[in-house]
Amino acid sequence: MRNVPLARVDHLPAEVLPIATDYPPDTLLAWHEHRRAQFLYAATGTMLVETDDGAWTVPGERAVLIPPRTRHRVRMLDTQTSSLYVEPSAVPWWPTACRVVEVPPLLRELLLAAADLDADYAADRRGSAVIALILLETAALSEVPLHVPLPHDQPFSRLCRDYLAHPDVAVTNTDWARTAAMSERVFTRRFRHLTGTSPAAWRSRARLLASIPLLRHRTVTEVATLLGYASPAALSYAFARAFGVPPSSMRHH
Repeated sequence: MRNVPLARVDHLPAEVLPIATDYPPDTLLAWHEHRRAQFLYAATGTMLVETDDGAWTVPGERAVLIPPRTRHRVRMLDTQTSSLYVEPSAVPWWPTACRVVEVPPLLRELLLAAADLDADYAADRRGSAVIALILLETAALSEVPLHVPLPHDQPFSRLCRDYLAHPDVAVTNTDWARTAAMSERVFTRRFRHLTGTSPAAWRSRARLLASIPLLRHRTVTEVATLLGYASPAALSYAFARAFGVPPSSMRHH
């Protein structure tokens, strides 16, 4: 199914509903949730996924697993997606928080094939086999830790979400503490309690996530300059240390 609203087919008995969607550039899907678990694959572009608890950056040819009944919003940057909406009972192993995963070539081809299936594929042996194999493959994917935690409490939540939208290397703990009307020491202690990390480390990781959509169209040198890194090597080192892969891996395979 292509460009079909989930609401039109959600009631069907199929355990898995495959839907591919083409989004206009920079589309924001406002806060919503699904009854089913969602496997959201970016065939092209980059997706920025937010929940109440965190923010995930999903580069092209990766996917994010979204748990059922999880409130989320998604910004689609030049994105074509292939989604699977799955009855929770069919995937008891599904994570309880969002997770970005690598999508190997076999699964990529299966997702493309699934997008051409009709809603009543269950009557078709090949269609059923494609979906059965997809479910087997999705259970064994490796995670890419492309996320930052988001605190629930204000003003921490607002500061973090604003920073994700406009990462600025010049922002300091002093700036954040002043905005929050707290001493720097109290602010830092509460921030660490809420997120498990220091404000400076959090901002550093948020900047690295912001580099991912930029790396699709720009060189490491250009992105390093834009985000205030001392050199391309400094960006590459920080990126590999945070995410376990080099920045060059964020381009399409």
